[in-house]
Amino acid sequence: MTKQPITLITGASRGLGAAAAEALSAQGHHIIALARTTGALEELDDRIKAQGGTATLVPLDIKDADAVARLCISINDRWGGLDMWLHTVVHAAPLSPANMAAQKDWDDSFNTNVRMAQQLIVNIDPLLTPRKGTAVHCIDPRAGQKFFAAYGASKAAQRALFNSWAQEVEPLGRKVIGFSPNPMPTATRARFYPGEVRAKLTPCADEAQRLIRQLEG
Repeated sequence: MTKQPITLITGASRGLGAAAAEALSAQGHHIIALARTTGALEELDDRIKAQGGTATLVPLDIKDADAVARLCISINDRWGGLDMWLHTVVHAAPLSPANMAAQKDWDDSFNTNVRMAQQLIVNIDPLLTPRKGTAVHCIDPRAGQKFFAAYGASKAAQRALFNSWAQEVEPLGRKVIGFSPNPMPTATRARFYPGEVRAKLTPCADEAQRLIRQLEG
């Protein structure tokens, strides 16, 4: 009998994270859904249950390093590891010229998008190792574009971090995959493009299915 795949999604309450949680649940994955917003997690759980899936809700801020460490210990104790980790958490700093970006926006961007991503890797890598699990991170091509200095630089650093990890675990039979979503009608994008016609953007559910196809390819 095949063991049920266990998938951790950080940033699962909305956007691509929530859509991927529903799509992977429909394929038989048990979803460990982590996000800060309890209400949105509960709504996600209702949708997962409605399609016959199962989820464990984790209302947690990834900036709480001790809580993340405790979570990973609990995952190991309960399931013995992870088959997949999908990381969709991002801090979207306000758009600003590079010479005018507030120091707090720089600090928050690098703290969430780089430092916390590194801490998650430290804690989650041992959970992926026993099952030769896959890690997925989201790539954003806007690094270097005007007004995206804080956000773009932190996402570029995050990509370099995951790329290094990918090369380190490849000889062990593991995969770290970068996924570049098409523009979606998410809250993050709305902060960058407030006047955009959202109906012309790709639904998050469609991108979740494209991600699954990439994982299966």
